[in-house]
Amino acid sequence: MAADEFTITPVAGKADLAAFVDLVYTANAGDPNFVPQLRAEEVEKYTPGGNPFHEHARCQYFLARDAGGRVVGRISAHIDELALTVPAEQGMGPGTGMWGALEAESEAQARALIARAEAWLAEQGMNRVLAPMNLSVWEEPGQLVKGHDHPPTVMMGHQNPKFQPWIEAAGYAPAKSLYTYELNIAQEFPPLIQRIVAMGEKNPRIRIREAEVKHFAREVEIICHILNDAWSDNWGFVPFTPSEIAYTGKKLKPLIKGDLVRIAELDGEPVAFMLTLPDLNEVQLRANGRKGKPSPLGWIKLGLWLLRPKVRTMRVPLMGVVKRLQASRMASQLAFMMIEYIRRASVTRYGASRGEIGWILDDNQGMNSIAREIHSTVNKEYVVYERKLA
Repeated sequence: MAADEFTITPVAGKADLAAFVDLVYTANAGDPNFVPQLRAEEVEKYTPGGNPFHEHARCQYFLARDAGGRVVGRISAHIDELALTVPAEQGMGPGTGMWGALEAESEAQARALIARAEAWLAEQGMNRVLAPMNLSVWEEPGQLVKGHDHPPTVMMGHQNPKFQPWIEAAGYAPAKSLYTYELNIAQEFPPLIQRIVAMGEKNPRIRIREAEVKHFAREVEIICHILNDAWSDNWGFVPFTPSEIAYTGKKLKPLIKGDLVRIAELDGEPVAFMLTLPDLNEVQLRANGRKGKPSPLGWIKLGLWLLRPKVRTMRVPLMGVVKRLQASRMASQLAFMMIEYIRRASVTRYGASRGEIGWILDDNQGMNSIAREIHSTVNKEYVVYERKLA
């Protein structure tokens, strides 16, 4: 085999899975804006019995090795059985498979890995591909095409910019863009927003309350109920399963602060929520080491930070208003009230000065409008691509 040749093989066994996970650290070691996630959590993500995504998904991972046996590329191919049940007009639907977790040193390796993932998906009966997805739409969807010059916030992806032209050259066309918005939360919102908030505070039908962490399971159930209703017509929506709700709740619990999660009630009924997380990536960038394995001092830094997080950035990963209110002025008012209350807490209690909202679908006019009204601007864009299989 010539020096520039490589082979692609399915991941089989723990050693291969370890190599699959480890490649993301070595491939991105020279990128100052890559945030190494905890390696143990990355292993769990791709392991059946760990991540409950695997309860409703079929997955196959592949590795590319050069002539000397060195791992030079990887890709996942997977089919979300729940996504197959979604109406096709919502972006997924019957026959739609996915690939993700792409890493490659050269375009030839990337094209070969993509072709191998497509072949596996075709063997499984799929006729269309959405990519990249790592793994589900709720985890790290899309290829980063704008915003490589600063690190991602917690639970957001970061991919090498060289992949974009390689994906497009492989015959993929954009299906959907996902935006994140950043804003200066140290300054007050425009007077119009302040008036809307003040009017809401005078309305006896409205109550904006903090999440009660002591009743964590109840609050998670309320939020997920609103989420599954609010997002059900959105492009790419796949409902959370009970096991995914429990798993995500357990993962996020150390980051959850009651004053950063708000639930809006109308006439006593929970109708909207806003979930905000301190940007864990700020401390992980310093504590996790380049391979996702913190030193003893790193673990101490993480532990102390979780007890009392002081951050520059707060991220809003999820926000929702029940469908029956989405076309009303009430929806915007509730959103602005929750944003304002969380802004105040973020600045005064956690020292934050920057907020990031998203991701938001490019055609979600309501949320994009709210983001613009509070003077936020797009700082990152992710593109989900699609391609028909022959």
